[in-house]
Amino acid sequence: MTNPKKRKTLRRRRSTMSVRRKVRRNVGRPRLSVFRSLKNIYCQIIDDESGRTLASVSSRDKDLRGSFAGLKKTEVATAVGTELAGRAKAAGVVKVAFDRGYYKFHGRVKALAEAARQGGLEF
Repeated sequence: MTNPKKRKTLRRRRSTMSVRRKVRRNVGRPRLSVFRSLKNIYCQIIDDESGRTLASVSSRDKDLRGSFAGLKKTEVATAVGTELAGRAKAAGVVKVAFDRGYYKFHGRVKALAEAARQGGLEF
């Protein structure tokens, strides 16, 4: 028997790679990667061909943090998605492939994705 923590990590890594394999089929599109912790949410647009981050936003950014006071986590994710769409447009990115990692497309991850779509990003 393996350690339960190792099993959980292995299951998460397998799920992440399964999602990423499907996302990488969209050749030519940068990947919008999302990481969600208990308190914060982070997202970045990555060009896998050159290995560069084109745009990134998180709920910990100093210029955004003050506007999040009193908001729920889903509302913060919506604001982060809107900001990401603006930064992506400034970087010249319109079409992306959404990489949700091992998270379900639900709650904060869904709120971020829908806000990014409304901001002008195409998935």
